[in-house]
Amino acid sequence: MELKNKLGLEGLVFQQEEERISKQKAKRLFEDNVLDTFEVGTYAGLQSIHRWLFEDIYDFAGHTRTLNLAKGNFRFASALYLDEALERISAMPQETFEQIIAKYVEMNIAHPFLEGNGRSTRIWLDAILKKELGKVVDWNKVDQDDYLAAMERSPVRDTEIKTLLKSALTDQVNDRTVFMHSIDASYRYEGYQTYRTEDV
Repeated sequence: MELKNKLGLEGLVFQQEEERISKQKAKRLFEDNVLDTFEVGTYAGLQSIHRWLFEDIYDFAGHTRTLNLAKGNFRFASALYLDEALERISAMPQETFEQIIAKYVEMNIAHPFLEGNGRSTRIWLDAILKKELGKVVDWNKVDQDDYLAAMERSPVRDTEIKTLLKSALTDQVNDRTVFMHSIDASYRYEGYQTYRTEDV
């Protein structure tokens, strides 16, 4: 499905511009303390992150999808029941690491946007971990293949993703380098690696 974009670009040229613009916005989330102004752990907070990253690129930035989505053989939550699912996820507890990862897995299954779910939701997860536990994931320490495989299996069993992410936790929650490298790693999982966040 080819998504319409505000840039009027296609293919690789569009992909590179999307990466550059959204990484600039991700950088400002940290540098201008924008992330601290968003709700933490709710769908409204995730919408704010998504809108911030992609508002210059897509008309649907921050808007809940109305179409059904699938990746490979896995179908994400039906658009018909998405609002109900997102309310339930927002209300899930987030006091312990286990609860936070369970919430993250559920939000991944919901996949509320047409594009940019993974990148937005990893920032959302870190905001929860920072608020509740004083930690963030150093995504640079999480192997891409291990992560994607663990996330694929997480709807059935989330032990693997919990173990993987727990081993990459750091208390350097305000470290600029950790944040920038984590954004680069997060984008790399989705195939975006033309620019370094540091340089855009």
